Amino acid sequence: MNMPLSHDPAPNADDISRIIEMAWEDRTPFESIQVQFGLNEAAVIALMRRQLKRSSFKMWRERVTGRATKHAALSSPDMTRHRARHTRQA
Repeated sequence: MNMPLSHDPAPNADDISRIIEMAWEDRTPFESIQVQFGLNEAAVIALMRRQLKRSSFKMWRERVTGRATKHAALSSPDMTRHRARHTRQA
């Protein structure tokens, strides 16, 4: 089991790639990223800002800002998530 990124100052490329993938997914709330990687919403935003091109970051921010599905507390309890086979199972 991987340690949360908050304990690892230099996340590996695979973790960064997966965090970016999860951040782009509509149905993956920031809380799931925090549980799996130890990064809160602000840290995910900072990582996305560093890793994406400026135009891609701007597009992503516009996409997720105000989106209820990106926050577990705002999401419908009836919402189910699709899990791809390549994702980590918690």
